[in-house]
Amino acid sequence: MTIHAELAAITLDCSSPKELAQFYENVTGWKITHSDDDSAYLGEGPIQLAFQRVEGYQGPSWPDSGKHAHLDFTVADVETATERLLALGATKPGFQPGEDRWTVLADPEGHLFCIAEA
Repeated sequence: MTIHAELAAITLDCSSPKELAQFYENVTGWKITHSDDDSAYLGEGPIQLAFQRVEGYQGPSWPDSGKHAHLDFTVADVETATERLLALGATKPGFQPGEDRWTVLADPEGHLFCIAEA
């Protein structure tokens, strides 16, 4: 039996929802639609990125044996985007799988995301 639920948001745990929403606003160009000390929402489309404060949050390590979700983005130029994202506070882990098909980065709170040529 299919429920047919529609995805409304992808929510990331974090320590600073406002700051992380601002980072991803710069990444995506999506507008912040809600922001307070405990949560923030980004995007006006059918799916939003959301951020919720978790006391004592620590981002994942990379690589490790744990399972993680991550976001994938496409960009016009990976090298230029990487430089800009690093300037915004992202970090680039030393471990880079994918044989140069994508670049793994971490946002300011350690959530992994990948960028690839569009």
